[in-house]
Amino acid sequence: MSKTTEIFCRLPKSVELIQDFKDITPSPKANAECRAALYSKNGDFFAYTQPQEVVILDTTGEAKVYHRIEIPEVFDIYFSPEGTYLCLWCKPIQLNKENGTWNNNLKIFNIKTKTIIAEWSAKHQNAWKPQFTSEENLFARSINQKEIHFFELDPTSDSTVNINQPSFKYKVNDPKATLQAFQISPGRNPSVAIFIPEKSGKPANVSIYNIPNFNQPICFKNFFKAEKCQLKWNSLGTALLALASTDHDTTNKSYYGETNLYLLGIAGSYDSRIDLKREGPIHDITWSPTAREFAVSYGYMPSETTFFDSRGNAIHSLPTAPRNTILYSPHAKFVLVAGFGNLQGTVDVYDRQNKFSKVVTFEASNTSVCEWSPCGRFILTATTSPRLRVDNGCKIWHASGKLIYLKEFPELFSIGWKPQPLDCFPPIRNLEPAPEAHESTKEYLEKRQALASAAAKKPAGAYRPPHARGGGAGSGSGVASSLYQKELQNNLRSNGSTPSPPPGLSRTAGNIPRVRTVVGAPPPVEKESKAAAKNRKKREAKKQAQEKNNSPAPEATTSASPVPAQAQAPASTPAPAPATAGVIGGVASLEEKKIRSLLKKLRAIEQLKMKQASGETLEDTQVIKISKEDEIRSELQTLGWNE
Repeated sequence: MSKTTEIFCRLPKSVELIQDFKDITPSPKANAECRAALYSKNGDFFAYTQPQEVVILDTTGEAKVYHRIEIPEVFDIYFSPEGTYLCLWCKPIQLNKENGTWNNNLKIFNIKTKTIIAEWSAKHQNAWKPQFTSEENLFARSINQKEIHFFELDPTSDSTVNINQPSFKYKVNDPKATLQAFQISPGRNPSVAIFIPEKSGKPANVSIYNIPNFNQPICFKNFFKAEKCQLKWNSLGTALLALASTDHDTTNKSYYGETNLYLLGIAGSYDSRIDLKREGPIHDITWSPTAREFAVSYGYMPSETTFFDSRGNAIHSLPTAPRNTILYSPHAKFVLVAGFGNLQGTVDVYDRQNKFSKVVTFEASNTSVCEWSPCGRFILTATTSPRLRVDNGCKIWHASGKLIYLKEFPELFSIGWKPQPLDCFPPIRNLEPAPEAHESTKEYLEKRQALASAAAKKPAGAYRPPHARGGGAGSGSGVASSLYQKELQNNLRSNGSTPSPPPGLSRTAGNIPRVRTVVGAPPPVEKESKAAAKNRKKREAKKQAQEKNNSPAPEATTSASPVPAQAQAPASTPAPAPATAGVIGGVASLEEKKIRSLLKKLRAIEQLKMKQASGETLEDTQVIKISKEDEIRSELQTLGWNE
């Protein structure tokens, strides 16, 4: 790892700055609860919170304390793009319940003049951060989801900003509509993208305005199925990606709602919906640092990753795989495509400038934070709380997939690289060989190698349930299947006697249950079931038939006088067996079937007579059936049946 790269680690009650594998945190170190820690976007400052103050470190050279802001109960912090202003979100406190007055818990601190230039009340921590332009000459905040107020700034002045008198103001025209999100673009000529969700049958829309001209949008897009929207500008501020989503899927195809992606240009020359080849949610979208292309991970798992140019035309698609994260390296040389969260943590690194050839694949399981280093040669992966409470720590990998550094923590809350200008690092033409790994990785690599070798040596065989893995006859092993059996075997060896087997086990097989007997009672006789008796009789009949067929026929006695061949042939032919009366070939004859049918009718007539005798009213068809009794009996006599 380069000595110019640096990371911070926020622990429950401390903060560590690590450079070249060494702790460079200045004294006095944090020793109380730390709720937030962050580098400025240019890397010049680092700030972290304490219960009664916010500490700002100067990190342009050797880290040292720059200033302490005496403000208690700060929960979150945020730096402006150039690191001139530090925004603080403190604990909201209601001052007056009758009129609903709250304290001014959001404050903007000028780091250069060391003064608070603006403050107002923001009860909710969600979307509390004010937005700044790239040159920090304006900042904006949302008012009641109806207006956006813009305020001019002078970084060199310590004068305060009057929050009640904005320099510019945007107001939603429709009184029923609400403004849900807005995003200021980077660049010298800033624009603002505003999203208004659908309501009362009206479609949602994204509008782009040049600041401060809010009369006519330079780009406008209407669409349905949009309750929320994520707005992402490219690095030049010339194009915008709008990821619209709903919480519910009207087609009932997904539990996670619907997502659609739209591309808008500030020139208004194009605005279109990005057509994706597969159905399913959109997992991640990201712009290239060059601002000329973007990548989308989408579809049901295994997902697909597709790269598009700045006009939304597909350039290249990667093979489908369980991935949900895309990260470009700072030089746009490499693209990291990984599957984190509920996926296995497989990381693929592709060379974007070499026709998307794969560089390496490695495993970084349980990763909750993943970032490229400012030099574009290393990858930071970390497991943090509260995402996971165990195995917290960080790993630094070379872009070739080699593990360089490892550090474990009992509990790690956040981590990140120190931002640095891209000019400090030369562009990558050919990836340099990985440096020598730190000593901290040796134990981890040895452990992982031992686990891999153990898994390879483990014999692959058929699964056997636990009760069949012991020392019984069915297991084929001399090891007892329970502690009780082990104790019995030890007693057998020591006493030389044969103990009785444990309850439920026989002497011959440790896993075969014995038959329960009662002392003084005759031995139990196994009762044969009806099905078993029927099968037994069938087998016996079949066996007798086979024996009868296989028995040799009696040889004809030969007389002394010669007999012509014509006379011998009929004598050798066995005489046919006499046919049973009424049965032909084992099947009942027609006469017998007729007799059975007539007898069945007689039985039915007898039942009808009994019903008639008991006083039950019969139907006409039943009376007719009774009248045919004599006819049936005469027919039976004709067939030769006698009672």
